[in-house]
Amino acid sequence: MTEKTTDVVVVGGGVIGLTAAVVLQERGARVTVWTADDPADIVSTVAAAVWYPSHTEEDPRVLRWARETHAELGRQAADGVPGVVARATRMLLRHPYAGPPWWAEATGDLTAEPAVAPYTALLRFTAPTVEMTPYLAWLTERVEAGGGRVLRRRVQRLDEAFEAAPTVVNATGLAAGWLAADPAVHPVRGHVVLVANPGLTTSFRDEDDPAGITYVHPRRHDVVLGGTFQPGVWDTRPDPETAAAIRRRCVALVPELADAPVLGERIGLRPARHGGPRVEVQPAGPGGGRLVHAYGHGGAGVTLSWGCAAEVARLALDG
Repeated sequence: MTEKTTDVVVVGGGVIGLTAAVVLQERGARVTVWTADDPADIVSTVAAAVWYPSHTEEDPRVLRWARETHAELGRQAADGVPGVVARATRMLLRHPYAGPPWWAEATGDLTAEPAVAPYTALLRFTAPTVEMTPYLAWLTERVEAGGGRVLRRRVQRLDEAFEAAPTVVNATGLAAGWLAADPAVHPVRGHVVLVANPGLTTSFRDEDDPAGITYVHPRRHDVVLGGTFQPGVWDTRPDPETAAAIRRRCVALVPELADAPVLGERIGLRPARHGGPRVEVQPAGPGGGRLVHAYGHGGAGVTLSWGCAAEVARLALDG
C-alpha cells in the first residue's frame, strides 16, 4: 500500500503517464506512478515515436498540445536529452495539395514544393524523434529525482488509487476501455520493421501509399520502417508477409535501404479512441476525489505528450 503522503497517483507508466507525472511535480505536487507492466512491455516502447499527429482529427486543443510538445521536444533535443533528436522530415503527398495541413503551424518551419509523379507535393519540416527506451528511462529518473515514485501495481478499479491520494490521473491507454467503461477505446495494430542504418539522417513519410502507410525514421543505430494501421485488431503475433511488404514499400521510397540488414520487427497496439483523446476531469472516489482522464491518444502519444501533460496538471491542481 502506498503511504498517504501522495497528492496525485498517476495510473499508467507509458509516455502520457510519465510526462504528466513530471509536469505535476514541476507544479509542486507529490506524485506516485503506478504501472502495470515493465517498461519493455508497454506500447510506448514499441512506438516509432516521431512527432506527427497521425490519424488525429483537426481540433484546436489537439493543435495546442502538438505545438507545445513540438517546442518542448525541440528544447530537449538541443539540451541532449537521451533519445531525442530533431530531424529533417520529408512528407510526400499523392492527393491534390490544397494548402498547409491543419497541424503545419505547430512545426514552425513547414514548406511545400512540387513533386514528381505519382506525388503531387513534397512537405519539408522538422520533426523531433524519440528513441523510447532511453527516453522512458529519463522520464522515470526525472520523476524519482523530484521525490516521486514509480511502482509496479496493476489495478482492477481506478477507485483503488483513491486509497493513496485525493487526485488520480487515468493514463491507462487501452486499459481505459474497461477501467473507465469507455466503449470508444479500441486498439489499432501497428507493425514496424527495424533495419541497420546505412547512414540516413532524414525521415520520410508517404501516408497516401495505396498499399499502406509508409514511413522511414532513422535512429542512431537502426531505421524504423513502417507500417500498418489496423483498427480493432488485437493480434500481436509477427506476420512475415506484412513485414516483407513494409520493407518493399520503404525501399521503394528510400532506395538506400535496399541492402540494409533486417534487425527485427515490433508489433504494438496503439491505444486509440473514437472521438479523439479524452482529457477531462470528473468527480470520483470517496470524499469527492478528483479523477483526471488522459487516454485515447492513439499513435500520437509522443506528439501530444507535453502539451497534454500541461493540461492534465491544470485539471488536477487548479480545479
